[in-house]
Amino acid sequence: MVRAAADWRGSVSKRLQAKLIAAVGYRLIAVLGSTLRWRTDGLGHLDQIIAGGRQPIMAFWHGRILPATYYFRRRGIVVITSENFDGEWIAGIIERFGYGTARGSTSRGARKALLQLTRDMAEGKPAGFTVDGPRGPARVAQPGAVWLAKATGNPVLPFHVEANRHWTLRSWDRTQIPKPFATVSIAMGEPFEVASDADDAAIERARLTLEQRLTALEQRALELIRS
Repeated sequence: MVRAAADWRGSVSKRLQAKLIAAVGYRLIAVLGSTLRWRTDGLGHLDQIIAGGRQPIMAFWHGRILPATYYFRRRGIVVITSENFDGEWIAGIIERFGYGTARGSTSRGARKALLQLTRDMAEGKPAGFTVDGPRGPARVAQPGAVWLAKATGNPVLPFHVEANRHWTLRSWDRTQIPKPFATVSIAMGEPFEVASDADDAAIERARLTLEQRLTALEQRALELIRS
């Protein structure tokens, strides 16, 4: 992984390509996002966490990354992005939307990225996790968000995003791209804590809790769309 990352970074054409993709991608998402209409439920949970002097660890499925990126822009949320070429242009897009990045992934470089997130949260920054990323399996939560909650004392805040009109990509996560002027719902659930002394069994229970809450929030988001 380190060698591959070094290889593409040593290429001027690859670096320019990443910058071009980021610039174009940002503009396309910004234009699309400006046409969307929003319905929300439970966003008071986010306000309560911040009012209490803490920061949320926002957790959602990878397949809803595009509308979530647009809606929660300009909040200083720090997210993990891969160190490979795709991660570079993705970082370029989300940084333009006001996000911070911790470079790594759940498969490689995870420890470094999570330690960076821990430091960022200590400085008062919220964190965001696509909890089944970067490669899946889809709708199976990885433990990173739970681990971060244990390490920082900040709560996990699950949410789900759903569009009434959208394209669905043939990717592992079935990425949903809202169509222009679609209505998009955001259902946010109650935050939950992970004790600082949580053992492996407690971490697993918290991970399963996160999966269950995200499943329930998907149904709530669909109800919002249909109402």
